[in-house]
Amino acid sequence: MTVTLWQRLDKTGRNLAPFAVTVMLLLLGMVPLQIPSYTEIAPALTLMAVYYWAIHRPDLLRPGAVFALGLLQDLLSGAPLGLNALTLVCVHWTVLTQRRFFLANTFALMWVGFALIVLGAAVLQWLVVCALSASMVPFNAPFFQALLTLALFPVFAWLFIRVHRAFLQG
Repeated sequence: MTVTLWQRLDKTGRNLAPFAVTVMLLLLGMVPLQIPSYTEIAPALTLMAVYYWAIHRPDLLRPGAVFALGLLQDLLSGAPLGLNALTLVCVHWTVLTQRRFFLANTFALMWVGFALIVLGAAVLQWLVVCALSASMVPFNAPFFQALLTLALFPVFAWLFIRVHRAFLQG
């Protein structure tokens, strides 16, 4: 059976779903809300997406794409260039090394694993910012950002599961 052009385009489009969802969440995370100090503690939506797709479809969200997403986030947010890229690549690598564990367990353990990952990412970003500013920066904002990200993870995981089932199964 020959594969038609439309079938190849459909397969390519479906395979781009994890990247497209991650880009949309990156852009959604950049939307300014009229809440005082929200930008400092806005949830790390891109980190959630990288975590989920690194567990369930690492073949469709490769480290190069993760790095590019991190650089795009740095450019759009005004963060030090490479900060989010470093964080997302470290998260991607860490999750890939523990992928079997996450796949073999329940959502509750996946959430606990995400808690460790998001707190580790917050500490990594805080350390880099402290090193770049050559002073101790308060840890309040990264900590509350990590808590908000952790609290919202089940909602976004549901979204990722829906996208996964709709576009990438079968």
